[in-house]
Amino acid sequence: MKLALIRRQFAATGGAELYLQRLLAALAARGHQLHLFAEAWGDAPAGVKLHPVEISATRATRNLLFAEAVKQELARERFDCIFSLERTLQQDVYRAGDGVHRVWLQKRKQFSPWWKNVFGPGAFHNNLLALEAQTFDPQNTRRVIVNSEMVRDEILENFSFPAERIHLVRNGVDTARFQNGDRVGTRKRLGVGENDFLFLFVGSGWERKGLKFALAAFELLKKKFPQLKFAVIGKDHAPASAPDGVFFPGPARDLENYYAAADLFLFPPVYEPSANVVVEALAAGLPVVTSTSNGAGEIIAENVTGNVVREFWKPENLAAAAEKWIVQPRRVQADLSSLSLERNVSETLAVLQLAAQEKFR
Repeated sequence: MKLALIRRQFAATGGAELYLQRLLAALAARGHQLHLFAEAWGDAPAGVKLHPVEISATRATRNLLFAEAVKQELARERFDCIFSLERTLQQDVYRAGDGVHRVWLQKRKQFSPWWKNVFGPGAFHNNLLALEAQTFDPQNTRRVIVNSEMVRDEILENFSFPAERIHLVRNGVDTARFQNGDRVGTRKRLGVGENDFLFLFVGSGWERKGLKFALAAFELLKKKFPQLKFAVIGKDHAPASAPDGVFFPGPARDLENYYAAADLFLFPPVYEPSANVVVEALAAGLPVVTSTSNGAGEIIAENVTGNVVREFWKPENLAAAAEKWIVQPRRVQADLSSLSLERNVSETLAVLQLAAQEKFR
């Protein structure tokens, strides 16, 4: 097939961009003709033709102007299928990897300080909401791919998009990479003792990822278990103060080593469509405590591979879930066979082929 793929920008640590890079490589290996439309991207993967979509805009209008510009660029050629990973104006398949922006704003409002909500969402968010409504208009999009049941339900609750045209394709992760990390060497490098119990948090954008809730639970537990330590991997503005035993190594490329070094993965996001870090942690044998606002919680077996906490904003709830793993520390074995990269590519390609067939009937 001749495929057009859309992603506005590339970020070296962005989950959607890394997903797209792996997908592009797999599709190219299968012989498909690939065209990538992006505002900015580094070196395009081998076998991919890059179409720069240059725009000049403020933050408030950038997403909307990019959507309008890419629509004009796409009209210049004929494609078997247009696959967008952005909220755009017209596509055959949209992958809702960023979830539903309307839901994120609702959840953010619930937990933000009052002064952040005085003037409403602002121009940037209003434009993105309008663009999202266009994307989920069934006249503009043939098929939608979601990576969790949570996001599927959010789409159905907020938009008039046919349920039969929404396809669940869970994220694919290179699970083998995370099964051979260096526990001893990494703990030594971090200054974590043999008898210390190490919490781990991985992710940037700490407001959305719920770091403040994790820190509050850790502080509560620290009073009872003084041997606790907490490594926060990622990039954002460090809190003004953090409990004793918390350290911020910054972003890391060798995440497999941090998963191996840790004893519990604590990750309670305010909103996360389906966090790959949960799968990575499980692949390393690390029990996971996360929130019901994380679609990846659907793959956790309660009290077997971790816990999914409902009122995660209450420190005592997160602490109670984590304490069980502190008292009886152990590695876990999760069945991740359905989360392979190969399965993800095959299921994604099946949706793209279905949309292409519908397009030219």
